[in-house]
Amino acid sequence: MVRSGVTRGLRGFASWVRLTGLEMIGWLLIVAGIAALVLPGPGLLMMVGGLAILSNRYEWASRRVEPIKAKAFEAARYGVETWPRVMLSVLGAFSVMTFGVIWWIGPTVPEIGPFGDELPFNGWATGLSMMLSSLIALALIVYSLKRFRYGEDGRSDRDDPIAVLDEGELVEALSDADGEPESGTTDRD
Repeated sequence: MVRSGVTRGLRGFASWVRLTGLEMIGWLLIVAGIAALVLPGPGLLMMVGGLAILSNRYEWASRRVEPIKAKAFEAARYGVETWPRVMLSVLGAFSVMTFGVIWWIGPTVPEIGPFGDELPFNGWATGLSMMLSSLIALALIVYSLKRFRYGEDGRSDRDDPIAVLDEGELVEALSDADGEPESGTTDRD
C-alpha cells in the first residue's frame, strides 16, 4: 500500500517536472526569439517554436500559433513562386553564412565610432549562430521547394491549374462559371 503511494507521488512529481520544464523551454524560446529578432539568429522560428510548446498548456498561445503558421506557409509559398526569388533566397542564406565566418574570425577593421578596431559582437558565438541560421534558411528553402513548388510525385504545381488556386480564388472561379450571363449580355448575342 505504501509502495503504490510512493510510486504515485513519484509519477506526479515527474509529471510536474515535465510540464514545468516544457513551460520553461517555451518561455525561453520566446524570449530568445525576441532577442534574436535584433541579434543574429532565427528569431521568428524560435518564437513559433516557443508558442507551439506553450499552446499545449495555454489557450492564448494556441490561438496565436495557427495564424502565424498560416502566414509562414504563405510567405514560404511566395518565396519559391519564381526561380529568381529562390536564387535570391539562396544567395541571402550564403551571404549570412559568409558574414558568420567573418564574425567568427573577428578580423581587425578600421576604427568606426565607439566600436574600436573589432567587429561588434565578434567571436565564435555570433559567428556560429549566423552560420546555423543560414543552414536553417537553406533547409527551409529546400522544404518550401518540395512542398509548394513540387508535389509529392515531383511534378510542378503549375501542371495542375487547380493546385495554383487558393480556396477564395476557386470559389470565385466556380461562381463565375455558374452559367449565368454577365450583365449586359444575352444568350442570343
